[in-house]
Amino acid sequence: MWTYHPDLLAKPVPRYTSYPTAMEFVEDVGADDYARALDAVDSATPVSLYVHIPFCENICWYCGCNTGAAGRKQRLDDYLTALRAEIALVAKRLGGRGRIRRIAFGGGSPNAIAPVELVRLLDLLLTVFDAHRPDVSIELDPRGFSSEWALVLAAAHVTRVSLGVQTFAPHVQQAIGRIQPLSHIERAVAALRLRDIDAINFDLMYGLPGQELADVDATIDEALALAPSRIAFFGYAHLPQMIARQRRIDASRLPGQRLRFEQAELGYRRLTAAGYVPVGFDHFARPDDSLAVAAREGRVNRNFQGFTEDDAPVLIGFGASAISKFPDLIVQNEKKSGPYRDLVGEGRLAAARGVRVDAREQRRAAHIRDLLCNGRAHLDAAEIASARGALSDFEQKGVIEWDGEALVIRDCGLPYARHVAACFDGIRGNIAAA
Repeated sequence: MWTYHPDLLAKPVPRYTSYPTAMEFVEDVGADDYARALDAVDSATPVSLYVHIPFCENICWYCGCNTGAAGRKQRLDDYLTALRAEIALVAKRLGGRGRIRRIAFGGGSPNAIAPVELVRLLDLLLTVFDAHRPDVSIELDPRGFSSEWALVLAAAHVTRVSLGVQTFAPHVQQAIGRIQPLSHIERAVAALRLRDIDAINFDLMYGLPGQELADVDATIDEALALAPSRIAFFGYAHLPQMIARQRRIDASRLPGQRLRFEQAELGYRRLTAAGYVPVGFDHFARPDDSLAVAAREGRVNRNFQGFTEDDAPVLIGFGASAISKFPDLIVQNEKKSGPYRDLVGEGRLAAARGVRVDAREQRRAAHIRDLLCNGRAHLDAAEIASARGALSDFEQKGVIEWDGEALVIRDCGLPYARHVAACFDGIRGNIAAA
């Protein structure tokens, strides 16, 4: 189905959960820019909210998220106090403008805090932003999940739950520091469905240490038996120079590029054969899921949570390291919890770095989004002239084709989608923007 072209994959490229990427954030963009962007939001603007809980009961070695151990109760309490203060501060600045459609809790592991604390946070968000029955989603670590959590989530009208599964292979779990028997996942899924929470996502990974094709195959078998609504199938990124905890992973046991490619292809083949609709380059959804519907209608978007049907032009992030996005601005809160608490405690917005996005970069962002989300981007004449030369290798190898003014990534070219999109990146690419 897919043809392996190692030369096309040789250059590392971002995942493009945003463009410009976090690598381009600078410290001279921050709180003042964030304040102006909030002030510019009008009453009709759809807004999504994201709440970051940077704590986990146990730290997995592979994880690249901003998270730490939730060992000290006082540390958690202090963080939650600051988080509530930031929510109130931003809500006051927004002044009731904007229509809140979605609220997402991520981390870390939001279930590292007590269930009652989640309820308090959600109640605060609904009240100060005057939100009326938004879609509410949450990421959960199955190892810290309980029937009490299922009851609380149902009572709080949580509409979607994402479970960090990664792999069911015991020896691979051992290699990444995440021991999680299949029975834990089965209990979590059963408890959620008992409370009528049926929109359940699984996060799976390939490219893990000691992981063979048979391990991927068996994990997909077990995932399909539990029939989640969506499956995200990510490739592990080993960056021990940047992420200290990854140094505990034996790099000599990581699959090579060819095996990673075969693992990704196996996952795509198995999941689509089981009836899941492919979305972007690493998401899969059951045909009746809202993400699959959005894919059929060409409405898929990409943000910091991955591929989504959420097309709100404004995303406001709360918590240490959380990112907020506006059409012409991306800002990130202070990453470290201590300085974050200090900023909020002084009544200041916590945005500490970011990037302004001018009209040309917005156009680049649109092309990258369209290619990754929908597999095609419409270019103007000047862009086509530049793109044909820059993408000649991809065209010769059958990865892309042209449909009039539309650049199309062929189905067999899906593994190279990010590399095609990277050609439109103002820093990493070589295609002139209009």
